[in-house]
Amino acid sequence: MSEEFKIEIVNPEKSFLVKEDVTEVVVPAFEGEMGILKDHISIISFLKPGIITIFSKSGEEKFYVEDGLVEFKNNVLSLLTSSIFSLKEIEKSVVQNLIKSAEEESNKTEISDQSKYLAEQKIEVLRTLN
Repeated sequence: MSEEFKIEIVNPEKSFLVKEDVTEVVVPAFEGEMGILKDHISIISFLKPGIITIFSKSGEEKFYVEDGLVEFKNNVLSLLTSSIFSLKEIEKSVVQNLIKSAEEESNKTEISDQSKYLAEQKIEVLRTLN
C-alpha cells in the first residue's frame, strides 16, 4: 500500500510546487513544528516563519517560508504563502536583506506583540541559514 500523498504550494505569482510522491512534510505551524504523513487527520493552521521540509521518493527538499496557511484534507497538503524560497537557491544577500528588514521591524517603537514575535521568529530562522 502506498504511503504517498500530494503537496501543492501556491504563492501569489504562481503554483510554486506540486508533487505527488511525498511521504512526509514538516511545517512550522503556530502550534509548533508539525509532521504530516499520509492519512493525517484534516487540519487547517497558520504558518509561522520557518523551514518546510518535504520528504519524497525523489529526495528531501527544504524551503524557507514567512507566513501562510496550511490545510491537509483527503491526502492533499495545500500551503498558501506570500513568501517562500528554496534553501538550495536562496542567495546569502537575500538572507541578509531579510534579516535586516526583520530587525528593523522588530526595533520599531510602536509594534504589536504579535508582529514583534513574528519578526523575532524570522530573525532566528534566517540566522540559522547563514
